[in-house]
This record gives sequence, C-alpha cells and structure tokens, in this order.
Amino acid sequence: MAYSNKRFSGFIKPISYVVDLAVIITLAYFFFHEDVEIFTFGLFVGICWVVISMQIDFYKIRRNTELSTLLIKIVKQGLFFLFVVFAFFGYFYKIDQESVFIFNYFGTTMGAIALIKLSLFFFLKNYRSALGGNYRTVVILGKNSETERLHKFFTTHDDLGYRSKDFIDVKQGDFDLMSFMETVLEQNIDEIFCSVKELSNNQLLDLTDFADNNLRTLKFIPDTEAVMSKQLNYDYYGLTPVLSLREIPLDDLANKIFKRSFDILFSVLVILGLLSWLIPIIALIIKLESKGPVFFKQKRNGLDYREFTCYKFRSMVPNKIAHLNQVTRGDKRITKIGRFLRKSSIDELPQFFNVLIGDMSVVGPRPHMVSHTNMYAQRIDKFMVRHFVKPGITGLAQVSGYRGEVETEEDIKGRVRNDIFYIENWSLGMDLKIIFKTVSNVFTGEDKAY
Repeated sequence: MAYSNKRFSGFIKPISYVVDLAVIITLAYFFFHEDVEIFTFGLFVGICWVVISMQIDFYKIRRNTELSTLLIKIVKQGLFFLFVVFAFFGYFYKIDQESVFIFNYFGTTMGAIALIKLSLFFFLKNYRSALGGNYRTVVILGKNSETERLHKFFTTHDDLGYRSKDFIDVKQGDFDLMSFMETVLEQNIDEIFCSVKELSNNQLLDLTDFADNNLRTLKFIPDTEAVMSKQLNYDYYGLTPVLSLREIPLDDLANKIFKRSFDILFSVLVILGLLSWLIPIIALIIKLESKGPVFFKQKRNGLDYREFTCYKFRSMVPNKIAHLNQVTRGDKRITKIGRFLRKSSIDELPQFFNVLIGDMSVVGPRPHMVSHTNMYAQRIDKFMVRHFVKPGITGLAQVSGYRGEVETEEDIKGRVRNDIFYIENWSLGMDLKIIFKTVSNVFTGEDKAY
C-alpha cells in the first residue's frame, strides 16, 4: 500500500552538508585566497570534512538528541577539522609565518557552523512545541510501566514533535491485531511503539510485515525489567543477525583516553587548589576530637572487580565493624566533625588521590565495601555490570536520590539501574552534569547525607 508522510526532515542532512561546505570554502576565500589555491583547498578539506563527519555521525541528529550530545559532536568535528587544515598547509604550502591566521580561520569557520547547527536545533524544537509542526503521530501498543514512562516522556517533551495516542492494552479480551492495523491506517499513524513482552512471536511477525508493507515505522520496547539494559545493539556476523545486550562507550580507546585525561586534570586541580590547604585543617580537627588516624582506608571493588584501597577522611570513632556495617541514620559511631564532613561530602575528597593514581574516576558507579559487594552480587540481578567501568567519587545514582544507606531493596535496585544507564550512555556532557548536580546538592542538602 502506498504511503506518503509528507515529511521534509530528510532534506535537512544534505542541506546541512552543502551549507557547511559553503561556509568552509567561502571563509577560506575571504581569509587567504591570495596565497592559496581555493579549489585545491576546498577539494582536500571538503573530502576530509565529509569523511570525518560520517565517522563521528556529525550530522546524525535525531529528535531526541540532547544539547550536550550536539555540543560534543561540534567539539569533536572541530578538533579533526583543525588537524585537517594544518595538514593541508603543512603538505601543500610551507608556513613561513605564524600560524595564527589558521586559528583565526578555524575559529571563525567552526563558530559559524556551530551557530548554524545550534540555531537549527533550537528552531526545530520551537517549531514543534510552539507551532506544532514537524510532528509524528505515534501509538503505543502495550500497557505496562515501560510504556507508561514512554507516554509520559512524549507528553512532557512536546519539543520532540511526537503526538502520542493513548495506550492500547493488548491484555484486554477485545484486542484484535487486525483491527489495530486498520486503525493505524485510518488514523494515519506514523510510528508504532510496541512492547515486546505484550505480544506473542506470531503477533510480532504479523506486525512487522504490516509495518513493512505499509511504510510505517515500527519500534520495539524491550523488557528492560528483565535484561536491565537500555541499549541493545543489532549487528551482523557475515549474514547472521546478532543482538548484543549492551555496548559500552568507555570500551572505545579514544573515549577511555578522553575520560582519563579529564580525571587527571580535574583531580590535580582539586588536590592542588583545595586539598593542599584543607587536609592540614581537617586533620587537626579530627585529631583534636578523637584518637585515631586522619584517613579511613577501606578495601573496595573497582574495575573488573579488582580490589583497591579507598581513602576518606575518618568520620567515625575507630570501631571493629567499620568494614562490615554501613552507616545508618543517627549512627553513634559518627563524631561531631564527622557528621559535618559526611553532610557536606568533604569526607569523600581524599578519593581524588584514588582518581589520580587510576583506581577511580571522578564520575562512575559508587564502589561498595567488599562485604557488601559480595552480598549484593548474590541478591541483586545485574549488580556486577557496575564493574565494567571504574568506580566514581560521584555518580548518576547518587544525584538521582540513591546515595547513602541502602534501606530497602529498591534502593540498591535503583542504584544499579542508574549505574547501568550511565555505563551504556556515557558522555563528557553527562559527567559534567553529574558533577554540577553533585556540587549543587552539597549546598542545598540531601536527606540521605548522614
């Protein structure tokens, strides 16, 4: 059956290519047309620009792409572009003057391209939310916690341009798949979001055939409560399709180097700028109040489940159960200065030494004491996934309300869900958001900071 959705989104990507290349060549002519063969420059740099953009998905901007993701793409593309421009002048021309003219060209060009992309990004969002344009009508098949969360997301993010119909509960006795397909055609539904755990295999196959034959977009919502993964990946081994459970961005060497460089820089700044003068003050106060060491050392599990020594300012009187029992609300083991240190999270600051030596990261899943790790690994499904990356001083779970004492089973499950989401969706932008949120929570206060 023929189907026309009258969308023009498909033109955005090729037009963006043309506009960006036009900016690159036009500004090159303006900056150094007297010294450079513009055709050669445009051909060399243009081909490199297109190849690089395809490798890093520079023009792959979807409706649900976040601003932080777009900014990171711009930075990555800009760094490669700078390298390409220098490579051109180094190969074709001898630079007999200071290279400031290249930086001037680079800054102006990337500034113009960034401005165009950001303007288009915000224009489309406002066009969808304010004017109701560029929208897609969707229907959600299946009624459960996952589909309810998706429906709420669509209704609260009208800038994405999804107009969601109500749920269709397939568990109701009057549900008929053929009638549903007719409704999709009658109401001109663009996309179908289907919960895979609600339908049988035969129904899923029939729905797939219907979507293919009628040019509808079909998207499956996995049973994340069972697999606890938000990022299933489809790949081919020869002609055999394979669905992998998760893809970890920090397995990529470039991302790993990028994050490690950030950790080193950030930890050095904290150690030199803050801990260099704060440690003597805190040490003196701790010693004056109670006997014992200044630093509390505890074995914890990190990357690949390896044990390491985690450092904190001592906040309790020395006791034999410190490595076994977690701190509870109103715990009498906590000293007066310790209560302040824990409330303000200052007790965690020595862990920047752990970051510097490579045992931890600034942001990542919080490490548990060894005895608790062994206990949760047996009780909580997918708990061990947290050890695919380095543990962090702070993490997504901590700024999402799951810090401190584990009072209920949901506390640790919520922590694991957030940690897995972080592992599968890591980005520098996410790290910065978590850091800013952590600092903000220090000043606003948290109920479980005790």
